Amino acid sequence: MKKPTGFQIREEERQSWGSITMVWIGAMICVPALMIGGMIGAGLSLGMAALAIFIGYALICVLMSFMGMHACDTGLPTAVMAGGALGEKGAQYIISTILAISCVGWFGIQADVCGSSFSSMVESMTGVQIPVWISSVVWGVIMLLTACFRFSGLKWLNKIAVPLLGVVLLYALIDNFISGRAAALNGYQPAAPISFVSGISLTVGSFVVAAAISGDYCRFAKSRGDVVKSSILGVLPAGLVVLLLGGILAICTGSYDISVFLSTAGLPLLGLIALVLATWTTNVSNAYSGGLALSVLLGQDEKKSQLTTAVSGVIGTALAAAGILNSIQSFLTLLSAVVPALIGVMIADYWILGKGKLERFAVREGFYAPGILAFLAGALVACVTGGTFASIPALAFLNVPFFIGPINGIAVSLILYILLVKATGNKKAEKSA
Repeated sequence: MKKPTGFQIREEERQSWGSITMVWIGAMICVPALMIGGMIGAGLSLGMAALAIFIGYALICVLMSFMGMHACDTGLPTAVMAGGALGEKGAQYIISTILAISCVGWFGIQADVCGSSFSSMVESMTGVQIPVWISSVVWGVIMLLTACFRFSGLKWLNKIAVPLLGVVLLYALIDNFISGRAAALNGYQPAAPISFVSGISLTVGSFVVAAAISGDYCRFAKSRGDVVKSSILGVLPAGLVVLLLGGILAICTGSYDISVFLSTAGLPLLGLIALVLATWTTNVSNAYSGGLALSVLLGQDEKKSQLTTAVSGVIGTALAAAGILNSIQSFLTLLSAVVPALIGVMIADYWILGKGKLERFAVREGFYAPGILAFLAGALVACVTGGTFASIPALAFLNVPFFIGPINGIAVSLILYILLVKATGNKKAEKSA
C-alpha cells in the first residue's frame, strides 16, 4: 500500500460549489443531449419520457455525489482514486480504456451528426445532394486537425456556438407552438416505442462517463455538501430541460434528427452554423481527451499525445463514415452498463469497507484482483440484463432483461467486491492519503 503523491490540491485551490455547478450545466447543454432527448421523446409518451429522464439523472447525481465526495476528501482525480479498488495499474488501464472508447465513440457520433445535418441542410437550401459519409469525413478531418494543432480560436467559437444554438432552439420551440405542430403533444403515443428501462439507460449512458470522472472536478470543492449541491443542481435541472426540449421537438417534427428541428423552423442556414460550431468545439475536446487516454493506455507521456490524438480522431472519423450514429443506442447502452460497475467497486472500497474515512484510504500497487473481477462481473451482468446484447444477433441469446441494467451492475460489482476482499483477507493499512 502506498500514499498517492503529486496529485493532491492545495487548500487555496478549492472553489465554490457555484463554479463547479456551472461546469456541469455547461456540459449538459450540447447537441448529443438534444438528440438523445429526441430519441427518448420519440419512443415514450411525454410523461414517461420525463420520468425516465428524471430517474436516469437522479441515478447519475447519486453516483456523482459519492465519487465527488471521495475526491473532495482525498484531493485526487478519479484515475488515481480508482487505485484503491483496482490497484494502481488496474486503474490506469481500465479507466484509460473506458475513456478512450468513450471519447473515440463520441467523436464518431458527433462527426456523423455534423455530417448528416450538413448534407440534409445543404440539400434543403440548394437541392445539392452530398453523401452523408463524405460530409462526415470532411468535418471529422477538420475537427481532428484543429485538435492536433490546438487551434486557439476554438474557445472563442465555443462562446459563440452555445448561446447561438440556444437561441436557435428556443426559436424552433416557439415556432412549433405558433405553427400548431405542438398539437402533436396532446395524447402523443410513439409509433416505434421503446421500453421505459431503455429510456432510463439512454439517459444514464449519456452522462455516466462524466459521473465516473466527476472527481477530476469535484476534488476542488470545499466540502462534501458542496459536492452534493453542485452535482444535483448542475445536472438534474439542466438535464431535464435539455433532454425534454429534444423530446418535445422530436414529437412536434416527427424526427429526433436535430437538422429536422432546425429546418422545420425555417432556419436552415443559421441552424447549420450553430450546429457545426457546437459539434466542432465539443469534438475537439473528444479527440484531445481520447488521445490522452490512449497515451496513458500505451504508457506514453503527454508529449506523444499529438500522435495519439490523431489516431483517436482517425478511428472516430472512420466510425462516422461507417454510420455509427445508427448504433448510438447500443453505444449508450454499453456505456451505461460498463461504467456504473466501475463506480460500484470504488463506492464499496471507500464508502463501505473504508467507512468513508480518509485515513483508511490508500492506493494498492499493481493489479488488485478482487476489484478487477468484481468490476468485470458487474459490467457483464449489466450488459446481460440491460439490453446491451439485444442488437447483436450473434449474442442475442445473452439478452435477459431484468430491472435496470446499470443498477444491477452496481449492485453486483459492489457486493462481489466486498465478498472477495473479505475472502482474501486483504485489508488496507490505515494510512493517510
